[in-house]
Amino acid sequence: MSRREEYEEKTERLLEPVAEANGVSVYDVEYVKEGSSYYLRAYIDKPGGVTIQDCENVSRALSDGLDREDFIPDAYILEVSSPGLGRTLKKDKHLQASIGQEVEIKLFKPIDKCKDFAGVLDCFDIDSITILEGNTHRTFKRTDIAVIRLALDF
Repeated sequence: MSRREEYEEKTERLLEPVAEANGVSVYDVEYVKEGSSYYLRAYIDKPGGVTIQDCENVSRALSDGLDREDFIPDAYILEVSSPGLGRTLKKDKHLQASIGQEVEIKLFKPIDKCKDFAGVLDCFDIDSITILEGNTHRTFKRTDIAVIRLALDF
């Protein structure tokens, strides 16, 4: 397990009871370096969407827990937010919750000169993700997918 994965896993364990106490659920946790700064991002969700107050309450409680545990030696910026409308579907639980919804897929390498696809998420397994484009099923290897996210409908 990488250092990044370890920090994300430990943070998610700290975040679970905090989220529950605040009436939200944990969507994802990520630890990334952008430029010269490290960011620990916690994404929370609830039916109807999260409020700024939800984010503030969770951030304060999570920050206290992180200070107590002190397992990240680097200086970092803690951010707590909603995953947003065009949320990235990283985990199987995200995909499962999104079956039947419109998604956008970006590939690492083009297929038929195209790297961007959109359709309704039909199904997935450990190796592949299938979308419905119009009346056509299109299956992608998960290892070929750079990112899959919910499509924004405006």
